Amino acid sequence: MRKQRRAGYKLNRRRHSSANRYSRLWLPVRVPKLNMNPISPVVGEEAGAEKGAQTGEERPSKPSSGKLLVSVIIPAMNEQKTIGAVIREARRVHPHTEVIVVENGSSDRTAKVALAAGARVISFPEPLGHDVGRRIGAEAASGQVLLFLDGDIVIPCERLRPFIQAICAGADIVLNDYHGPVNHTSVHPVVDAKHVLNILSNRADLGGASMTAIPHAISQRALKKIGLKSLEKPPLFQAMSIVSGLRVVTVYGIAVGRMNATRKKQNGKDPLVDVIVQDHLDAISWITSHLGTRAGFTDLKRKRIRDEVKP
Repeated sequence: MRKQRRAGYKLNRRRHSSANRYSRLWLPVRVPKLNMNPISPVVGEEAGAEKGAQTGEERPSKPSSGKLLVSVIIPAMNEQKTIGAVIREARRVHPHTEVIVVENGSSDRTAKVALAAGARVISFPEPLGHDVGRRIGAEAASGQVLLFLDGDIVIPCERLRPFIQAICAGADIVLNDYHGPVNHTSVHPVVDAKHVLNILSNRADLGGASMTAIPHAISQRALKKIGLKSLEKPPLFQAMSIVSGLRVVTVYGIAVGRMNATRKKQNGKDPLVDVIVQDHLDAISWITSHLGTRAGFTDLKRKRIRDEVKP
């Protein structure tokens, strides 16, 4: 008799798909650092600082005791055609849901459509920069669970609920079980970066699952432990969460790569590729600064430094 799955979903701790070439990769053993210093917020963010919307508007009052509130955060720019449908699905993920749209740099009716669909809108006249809207939305959120979406990808609420359920079941970071195409002769640099970061984080089982992709959800516990500022670089937030011992899982793969609109290229290149890859390099730099140049993995019996080799 099959065991009943908890809360009707499955937490994927390891991929068995042949598409994930890294899940079976042999790696040296990582030696845990027993005296590792606790993770502190990124420089420039004071621990325990009061959170509030940056536009000067009042934050909604916190939910009453015992009532779970889900905050859905949607950065948006010039997405009036899809934002209404995205919000309508988001509002249905849980009985107590607030939807926060961080509208920035739009020249169309994105803000008006979002308001009409029932979202709380935080507007900025100029573009904030890649992923900055996620941090601003999280800063304004009141929910115990934060779900992150994009304004141009409509995902049915039924496919979003497992992310909420996983947080309620004890996970801290819940990632989309989407890994990007890795069977091509030339793998996209962003896909490569995601796999490499998870390997160095000692979570090769995550494959290419990443906070760079939506949907993903985080708990308030994770947000308080890692800090708001790191949300501007999702790979860094993810690496810090893994190293600090937070529970990072994947649920329900949604192939958002096929649903994402093609961005205009500049000089034949996607302008965001370098930004996203650099975010992963910053996360790798953080790991090596905290766990050593080998990211906490042993060198077995090899001695690579000549001075250490005895004649």
